[in-house]
Amino acid sequence: MRCVIQRVRSASVSVGGELVSTIGIGLLILAGVEKGDGEEAMRAAAKKIRELRIFADDAGKMNRDVAEAGGEILAVSQFTLAGSIERGRRPSFDRAEEPERARELFELFVSELASTGIVVKTGRFREMMIVALENDGPVTFVWP
Repeated sequence: MRCVIQRVRSASVSVGGELVSTIGIGLLILAGVEKGDGEEAMRAAAKKIRELRIFADDAGKMNRDVAEAGGEILAVSQFTLAGSIERGRRPSFDRAEEPERARELFELFVSELASTGIVVKTGRFREMMIVALENDGPVTFVWP
């Protein structure tokens, strides 16, 4: 699984002009499920992301996780993260998991993120989405 994790002041997802999800302060996670990923990979990624201390404490240091910051999570499935642009001019998506298995694993990932009570919202799986965000910092990480 590959994830792009962005600390945001706000983020939203729209599909076909319809606002699907929106959050305030929190994390926007773009998540790509790759062939060979399993349930343990989803659990490990969710735990790592939930516990990331990337929000400022009272001293201004990155010392609080998303829950401690009172934030929410917007998780968006993005198969292109499993793509490769190493050769040629057209991306290869050979590493991307098959859609139905990817959906199952992504839903497990979302469930694991929410397992500690954090509000987790999503985009729409296999839809063309418009993702808007106000990156805070900017603070952006890639997992792994």
